[in-house]
Amino acid sequence: MTQRVLTTESGAPVADNQNSATAGAGGPILLQDGHLLEKLARFNRERIPERVVHARGSGAYGYFEVTDDVTAYTRADFLSEVGRRTETFLRFSTVADSLGGADAVRDPRGFAVKFYTNEGNYDLVGNNTPVFFIKDPIKFPDFIHSQKRDPFTGRQEPDNVWDFWGNSPEATHQVTWLMGDRGIPASYRHMNGFGSHTYQWTNAAGDAYFVKYHFKTNQGVRSLSADQAAELVGKDANSHQTDLLQAIERGMNPSWTLYVQLMPAAEAADYRFNPFDVTKVWPHADYPLQRVGRLVLDRNPDNVFAEVEQAAFSPNNFVPGIGPSPDKMLQGRLFAYADAQRYRLGINHTQLPVNAPRAATADNYGRDGLHATRYGSRHDKNYEPNSYAGPAQTDTALSAPLPVQGWTGTHEAPAHTKDDDFFQAGELYRLMSADEKDRLVANIAGGLSQVSRDDVVEKNLAHFHAADPEYGKRVEEAVRALRED
Repeated sequence: MTQRVLTTESGAPVADNQNSATAGAGGPILLQDGHLLEKLARFNRERIPERVVHARGSGAYGYFEVTDDVTAYTRADFLSEVGRRTETFLRFSTVADSLGGADAVRDPRGFAVKFYTNEGNYDLVGNNTPVFFIKDPIKFPDFIHSQKRDPFTGRQEPDNVWDFWGNSPEATHQVTWLMGDRGIPASYRHMNGFGSHTYQWTNAAGDAYFVKYHFKTNQGVRSLSADQAAELVGKDANSHQTDLLQAIERGMNPSWTLYVQLMPAAEAADYRFNPFDVTKVWPHADYPLQRVGRLVLDRNPDNVFAEVEQAAFSPNNFVPGIGPSPDKMLQGRLFAYADAQRYRLGINHTQLPVNAPRAATADNYGRDGLHATRYGSRHDKNYEPNSYAGPAQTDTALSAPLPVQGWTGTHEAPAHTKDDDFFQAGELYRLMSADEKDRLVANIAGGLSQVSRDDVVEKNLAHFHAADPEYGKRVEEAVRALRED
């Protein structure tokens, strides 16, 4: 086998990679040692800005296979034929901690799927919970600040976490999910995934449906108690990464079944919950789950940095037949996600292999910028409209338009008959078994009892009382008992 030759970044062979060039055997290092300077300078620049949220992640490649006919609801080509397979990349993540954080912590999990379709990449960016803490993107930076490390103490502070939740009653539903039995998944393989937001499907006739995505794990849902998680973190802080990597290497390819809930667009205005409020779910009794297909992960990345850390998702990456809804949080993310990657990875991040479309090279009039690798032919123009042979628009919208009315300005969402911040949190509590309720109360009390300000504690207790009288009473008694110890 031919010996590979070590080279500099410019391709020149390296004569000595063990000793720096010096002025004599014991002399100082010489500035002329270009290999040394290049090696140190490159090392200094190996890190890129980490994601502000979802920094700690794992990922794998696989495929999505259509198992059921959904052409009555969407004209998306990758969903147009039973049996069709589309290559995918799935990135899992925790939300609040940094890149070096532990996996087995109580935190929502990101569940972001990139479909490499023949009509371009479709990114479905969701979580392992069907709801979220807030409903308006203007609150998102403040929410994340409250969950991240305090600028003075340098640690996550219960006072900050619960103070924000106490002043944001819409968080009660998600807090009930997070503090319940599914708050710490046993692994990425053993949790469900959700689109969380409401999206839009449009069929070939132009009929619009609002849609929610549900990925149900075929491995079964498994979660950890707080004690089990603490023990696992002590043994392997990278437990979920380890599990996913080893499972796929052994051929135990994890899979999920995709179901959707579909609401004809005309029904949205009169539904008892605001269907575009990400702090709410659509009860399955109203809109049953309909099976679509199967997602399988069968290949680990060759390089975690190149393919997981540099994977860039944007919920604005739609394909024909799929589009946005008036969901305010989704509307904010349509901008924020892609902009975060422009900051982290540069304007040409979509040309990186993990992010590049598979079916055809992207063809547009964007030019130049840091790390540009895609250019047209030597005679291509870089403007449009032009009289030459450049790409032209299709004049066909990806999805149906969204109706708007009234005056512009800042508005609260229109009230639906069951639109309060506590009803669904109470419904979720009442669905739990006695043991699940015990653990939920203990988890909430364990965090809330550490809060130093009585008024912050009282605000949060009021939310649980409003959700369900028994729920509130039990949390209040548990908090009191812990604070009196």
